[in-house]
Amino acid sequence: MKLNPMDVTEAELALLSALWDHGPATIRQLVDRVYGQGGASVYATVQKLLERLEQKGCVDRDRSESVHVFTASVDRSELIGRRLRAVADALCGGSLTPLLTHLVEGEGMSQAERKELRSLIDRLDRKKR
Repeated sequence: MKLNPMDVTEAELALLSALWDHGPATIRQLVDRVYGQGGASVYATVQKLLERLEQKGCVDRDRSESVHVFTASVDRSELIGRRLRAVADALCGGSLTPLLTHLVEGEGMSQAERKELRSLIDRLDRKKR
């Protein structure tokens, strides 16, 4: 199933972030990582969110043991790229320039971030040659 980045909710994104940051996990581990603690209703909510993420192709489930283990099947950078592209399509006629301009000018990038951005642009220019 093709992932639609706008279909990933904030609650689902919290689970994906926990999987990206800490690696594969059971439902119980994700409840602890994301919510700190929780009863049956929180466990059921996380279980339902994981089922939806699995249907969207964002997580894989290892069913080989009695307790299932979930792994992110989409990279953070891939999801970021897809979501930014969707925003650019919806708000900017497909152009990333207005988004980048806003981020660079509006957020006040640090000197280190500007240096990293210049380095990235230089690297991309060298690859295209």
